[in-house]
Amino acid sequence: MRKVSPDDIFKLGQKLHRTLDCCRICPNDCAVNRFEGELGNCRSTADLRVASYNLHFGEEPPLSGGGGSGTIFLSNCSLSCRYCQNYPISQMGTGSVVSIDECCDMMLELQQRGAENINFVTPDHMLPMILMALGRAKDASLDLPIVYNCSGFQKLEILRLLDGIIDVYLVDMRYDDTEMAKNYSGCEGYVDVSRAAVAEMHAQVGDLVIDDRGLARRGIFVRHLVLPGNLSGSAGIFRFLADKVSKDVYISLMSQYFPAYKATEDKTISRRVTVKEFQRAVDAFHDAGLKNGFIQYMSYESAH
Repeated sequence: MRKVSPDDIFKLGQKLHRTLDCCRICPNDCAVNRFEGELGNCRSTADLRVASYNLHFGEEPPLSGGGGSGTIFLSNCSLSCRYCQNYPISQMGTGSVVSIDECCDMMLELQQRGAENINFVTPDHMLPMILMALGRAKDASLDLPIVYNCSGFQKLEILRLLDGIIDVYLVDMRYDDTEMAKNYSGCEGYVDVSRAAVAEMHAQVGDLVIDDRGLARRGIFVRHLVLPGNLSGSAGIFRFLADKVSKDVYISLMSQYFPAYKATEDKTISRRVTVKEFQRAVDAFHDAGLKNGFIQYMSYESAH
């Protein structure tokens, strides 16, 4: 993993920030002028907007640890998931505009409060400003692993710029079918984009490295939310990871789907996942030869 200085991180943020006059920072390639208030798919201007920051104890154990993950939730999102459980933040833009210095102070405060890492949640569309703040924070003594908590819909050439800056990629793999991704998350080419992104992340940081305290220090961690009716295509995703990335990759297999936001308008996703559906995903995980990670077994009863 290459070393990148705080000054280089800050300058990279400045360089990317200048491109927001014709924004192509994510695969949507909206080409809008965010400085002039033009809004693309992420509905964001060139301002840094933060929904919240705090110690979060609900992440996977290697991320939360005993001190909590120092999460910074960014407002808006480059996807438009019809079932998003954080839709007030991701789709409605809940949050406040903050300065680069204020974001820097958030990181330093979280470190002072005992955070195990700094965890940027849905960061892609805010990346230039995040990098400027991160460069300043590192220059001012920030010394925690940096977690990039993202959707899997990342642009390859942007990811390559992050080599040596991001310690842990916490990445969703949502779908094994591009049409499903377009229908339910409003994006084009998701499968090819996400697979190329995950392969690049793994090339940068490798398999998850956990220290003697049980905390993630470096590596890739893949989240997979099981959707009703096998819309997520679990088996195909797990085969890809085992065959093309690593059989040692860590997976967080999640069962907590519930119909939120616009999900109630669609009969297919207006219900919880059944026990049988989730078990099929668990079986697919084992059938692919994967062995590392966390399976969040269902906590409710189902008649199916």
